[in-house]
Order: sequence, then structure tokens, then C-alpha cells
Amino acid sequence: MDPRTLPCDTDAVLARLEPWIECESPTFDRAAVNRMMDLAASDLRGLGAEVTRLEGSGGFGDCVLGRFPHPKGDAGGILVMGHLDTVHPVGTLADLPFRRDGGRCYGPGILDMKGGCRLALEAIAALREAGLATELPVSVLFTSDEEVGSPSTRALIEAEAGRHRFILVPEPARGAFGVVTGRYAIARFNLEAVGQPSHAGLGLRDRRSAIRAMAQKLLAIEDMTTDACTFSVGVIHGGRWVNCVPTVCVAEALSMAKRQDDLDTGTERILALSSSENGVDFRVARGVVRPVWEPDAGTLGLYGQASAIAAQLGHDLPHGSLGGGSDGNFTGALGIPTLDGLGLAGEGVHTLDEHITVDSLAPRMRLVAGLLATLSA
Repeated sequence: MDPRTLPCDTDAVLARLEPWIECESPTFDRAAVNRMMDLAASDLRGLGAEVTRLEGSGGFGDCVLGRFPHPKGDAGGILVMGHLDTVHPVGTLADLPFRRDGGRCYGPGILDMKGGCRLALEAIAALREAGLATELPVSVLFTSDEEVGSPSTRALIEAEAGRHRFILVPEPARGAFGVVTGRYAIARFNLEAVGQPSHAGLGLRDRRSAIRAMAQKLLAIEDMTTDACTFSVGVIHGGRWVNCVPTVCVAEALSMAKRQDDLDTGTERILALSSSENGVDFRVARGVVRPVWEPDAGTLGLYGQASAIAAQLGHDLPHGSLGGGSDGNFTGALGIPTLDGLGLAGEGVHTLDEHITVDSLAPRMRLVAGLLATLSA
């Protein structure tokens, strides 16, 4: 198969992507995520997949699993895996509408990672249009809580991935045309400071402010960052009335390391910050964790096949490990050959400048289609 011959009408692809982007789906809005899953399920059925709707848990949205008919039945083959939740709250479209501006196309979640998920369906459709069969059965799993560490879907991901020989993850491209063959280990931590209340005017001298204590701890946590293991605090909530010394303050911290040993050491350090002093209790609890994924022979072999397809398309295919977790952490750590970062090129992930590079659409679609068509047992 020559991937260069596969059809790709960029304008038509963007037109099919637009309703996905305009269906806002922030992780914590179950109803919004489920509306997005309705769209995805309908499009999967339109391509001939048998779709299973998997009810969400823990307050998160549903997941959608599509299996495409194949002579080998439902035997495991290739799993395309992506998430349809985003970090952008409902209403972001007012500031970041879906729009094309020259060589860029903008919208909430368009790069991370609705564009890549749509791209995977376009690759399947292109093979179907060209009358090309895949050597292995193809399944597609769209999940609902990746942006918060996949707390409700990790077991589902690992169980479904365990049925397959290869995992393809259309997260954003690494650079202009690269892919991801490993990811850093990541851990989240829940922080809580509990002080003693008082009136901010009458009893300020006796205050035991939870916010003040948290602020001091946050500085200490971020100062623990080294080249081997980083720490950052991205969420904080405290107090209810400005005229009351706050009793409770909570926050969330994220740690990332290239090696599991470094993350384990960092975890010990942050957990050791739990203490009771000056009338304030400070507690650190470990949250969700993504294991380190280091490329093994299976993943590098999968990358080699992708590199050969990219060469046919006239491109190099740089690869490497990357910070920022994905569900590829789970499958790669299980030793299942996994290729991540197969999605679109662009910039501005998680910001109001989030966009894809339109010129990346056709070559990335053909790369994914080439893998689907040629991977074999």
C-alpha cells in the first residue's frame, strides 16, 4: 500500500471536526462529556463499527468502545485510544471559537486531543474508501477523564489494551512531525491545611490561618523541584468569608520525573511534609499516578514501522520520551507496543491559543492509516 494515494479532503475533514469542537466537554461536566460521546458513537456507527457505551463512574462521563468488523472476529489486534474530555469549561467557545485562520485552525480541545481522535476516524474512513482491509482487527476506545489522570478509566484502559497487540494514541504530535515512544512518570497529590477559626477583626492576633500555612507549604513544595523530579501546584481553594480567618485550605500538586525511582523519591519527600505545628494540621495524600513508560523492543519495533511509512510520505519521524502524561503511560508500562503522539501538530495546548496546523492533517492521517493497514501479527 502506498499511503500517499489515500484520499484526504482537508476542508471536508475540518467540517466534520467542527461539531466535535463546538460540543464542549470539560472533564468535570458529565452531561457535556456525554453529549460529546453521543457524537463520537454516532460517527463510529456511521463508519460501520459495533459500538458499546460504557457507563461512567465516580461522577465522570461515559466511554465509547467501537469494534470494526473483521474476518478474525473480535480477536485482539490494534487499539486506537484517545480521550474526548478537555480542560476548557463550557463557554470557552466565546473566547476561542472554532475558526480557520490561514494555516491554523483554532478551538477548545482541538489539539488535545479531539483533532487527533477525529483524525483516527478519518484514517479508518480513508482505508474503507480505498477498499483496503487491515491485517488485524481494529478497535477504538474514547475515554472521559484523561485530563485529571484517568482515575475512573485506568482499569478499563488496561483491560481492553491487554487484548491487543498494538496501541496507537493520537495525542498531539511531538514537534512538527514527531511521535512519542515514552512518557515520564507522574503523580498527583492532594494537600489540606486545617487551622483554627477566628474573626478577622476581633481575633486576628490569635489566628491560625489555613491559607497562610498552605502558602508557606506551597513555596516549600515547589522549591523541591530538581532536574530529576519537578513539583508544581496548580489548584488552590481556601476560605469562605473575607472577615473570617480561614479554617481550611486545599490544593493539588503535580510531580513529574523521567525515571520511576526519581518519582518514588520525590513522593517520599512530599509525603513527609505532613505535620501538625503552630495549631495547623497539614496533610499530604497521594492521588492518581501514571507509571513511567520507557520504550522497549516492541515499542521501538512499532516506531520503526511508522518511520518507514513516514519515509514513504517524504518525512522524517523523530521520536522520544515526553513529559505530560497520557493513557499511553499505562499501556506502555504494561509492555504492550505503544506509539503515542500520532495526532496533529500545533501549539497552545490548554490555553486560549490552542490550535492545530492544518498542513499536518493529511500526512498524519496517512501515517495512521498506513499503520492500521500494515501492522500484522
